[in-house]
Amino acid sequence: MLVALLMGFSCGLPLLLTITVLQAWMKEEGVDLTLIGIMGLVGLPYTLKFLWAPLLDRFTLPLFGRRRGWLFLSQSALMLSISTLGFTNPSRAPWMVAAVAFLVTFFSASQDIVVDAYRREDLSDEELGLGSSLYVNGYRVGMLLASGGGLILADHISYAMVYQIMAACMLPGILVTLLAPEPELPEGTPQTLVEAVIAPLTEYFGRRQAVSILAFILLYKIGDTMAAAMTTPFYLDIGFTKTQIGAVVKLFGFWATIGGGILGGVLMLRTGINRCLWIFGILQALSTSGFALLAMIGNSISGLSAVIAFENLSSGMGTAAYAAYMASITNKKFTATQYALLSSLMGIPRVLAAAPTGYMAKHFGWFAFFLLCTGLAVPGLVLLGRIAPWKAGGGSSPDS
Repeated sequence: MLVALLMGFSCGLPLLLTITVLQAWMKEEGVDLTLIGIMGLVGLPYTLKFLWAPLLDRFTLPLFGRRRGWLFLSQSALMLSISTLGFTNPSRAPWMVAAVAFLVTFFSASQDIVVDAYRREDLSDEELGLGSSLYVNGYRVGMLLASGGGLILADHISYAMVYQIMAACMLPGILVTLLAPEPELPEGTPQTLVEAVIAPLTEYFGRRQAVSILAFILLYKIGDTMAAAMTTPFYLDIGFTKTQIGAVVKLFGFWATIGGGILGGVLMLRTGINRCLWIFGILQALSTSGFALLAMIGNSISGLSAVIAFENLSSGMGTAAYAAYMASITNKKFTATQYALLSSLMGIPRVLAAAPTGYMAKHFGWFAFFLLCTGLAVPGLVLLGRIAPWKAGGGSSPDS
């Protein structure tokens, strides 16, 4: 359980270093808002990680074993790339920033693939629920340190130093990898690369609602994610300081998200995954409209706190149901590759849909932009009627 928690921390740490912190750095360096939005494309590896996930299933490196070998390699390369990002210059060489940030996301996505597989193979079915919960909480602590802590530090030291500190924060994860036991090799491990690629896909796409499920995973949080892609420039634009953003949005918002995840888990026990997807999806859409209200109110700490509390609480609940649904439709024989496929789709809105958000916010204005993001929640809710009807309270099995 401790390994799951600490590996979650290592996976959560790099994510916002190429989003929130990098956005703030570029904004202060005077980089155009449209370019800041386009920089979201450096997150493509999170979306495409299913392409090389079979390689990590099929091949074993000479040192540390099948899972820990790949994990040590990806974490070491990740620490080096985070450090290198701190030595780039957003105003003079934004494309160099993009290239190094791409390396950060590639090695971070590779780490995610291996950690997901490790957790599934290391924990028994009885332990998997608690272990996954601890992993998610560790992930959020890593995100909090990188975004909230990073922004607060940036008010007092240079961004270059911030990235060196964040690179050093990868050391505990590397130590855990070296000390943790290698999971037992599961039965049915792919013996050829063709088998590692084809079998998980054949099994998944043989299901009745395979395409509808993929469309739902793609669209369920798209409005919420597009809004989140522009929140840091939005906060700065209406006059909040980096310390206020770090304290209210990240620190206070962190606990609201944790509370939402716990509350979501309890509600799913009582009402089932399907109904919670409906309830939490509607709450997510309403919370996104709160940013449009904040755009009208302007610089108000109490207004910011209220919007963040509602948005992070509903987002935490939505993410809990979202993750539970994806786990419920994964076949245990192909967990690593299938989960990589599903979580890659989950990341598409954060990367591709986020790319034009800077242009949209610049030309529509903040109020209209956040209202548009609210409306984009509708297609995902419509798909729920097909794949997770209200009357069916539970989740979907891999055979459904």
